[in-house]
Amino acid sequence: MIQNKLKSKLKEGKAAIGTFMVCNAPDLVEIAGLAGFDFIIIDNEHGPMRAESSQHLIRAAELRGITPIVRIPDRLESTILHTMDIGAQGIQVPQVNDANAAKEIVEKSKYQPVGKRGLAFPKSADYGFCDIHDYTNSANEETLIITHCENKICLENLEEICKIPEIDVIFLGPYDMSQSMGVTGQVTHELVENAAVRVLEITKKYNKIAGIFAGNGEIAKKRAEQGFKYIAMGMDTTLFSAKCVEEINKFNNWQKII
Repeated sequence: MIQNKLKSKLKEGKAAIGTFMVCNAPDLVEIAGLAGFDFIIIDNEHGPMRAESSQHLIRAAELRGITPIVRIPDRLESTILHTMDIGAQGIQVPQVNDANAAKEIVEKSKYQPVGKRGLAFPKSADYGFCDIHDYTNSANEETLIITHCENKICLENLEEICKIPEIDVIFLGPYDMSQSMGVTGQVTHELVENAAVRVLEITKKYNKIAGIFAGNGEIAKKRAEQGFKYIAMGMDTTLFSAKCVEEINKFNNWQKII
């Protein structure tokens, strides 16, 4: 049954650092855990993976004590059910722009009496090696629901979304928000920074966790200092590419010297 270390850490008011996983590579998940990340977000929205491949990354996360979250590509009942059944300890849902969409996610991801999630004995239920009542109660309590705020429409409706008790984290997507505001890619633009301030203010008012994407460690530190607690720092591909460029530049600079 689920014991969500990430949710416990967030409830304690501590900042947690994670990263997106785009590659279907359980080894990278293990490395992230060994490196000290609190969580990984298996990207089923922009990445190529779905439930059958994601479950192997979830196993790798469990092996190394890192919390597996899955960013799903849509709000279909089948998508949410498959994602939860393979053992995701949370779902991250893009483009949640009003309270009705948020309520729909809660209904599909929680068991009775909170929601209407279908009941079976998959990986998340230890394949039936658990008391079913204890399992459903634990799943309802421990599963994280993270909704994206990445559209100016969402900002207008954010208070209503935050009034829903089961929504745990509001995740600001700076790149999508910049596009929505007509300043595509300008993630440090005043409009995007104002959106970040608004997310922080409203989440604090309703006792929710504020989350955000940060491209690197320096930006992640800045966001933590602002008050964001659920911070996704880069992704497997960008972290790897940045390290490659850094080391290749060291070599190329040496060649110039000689």
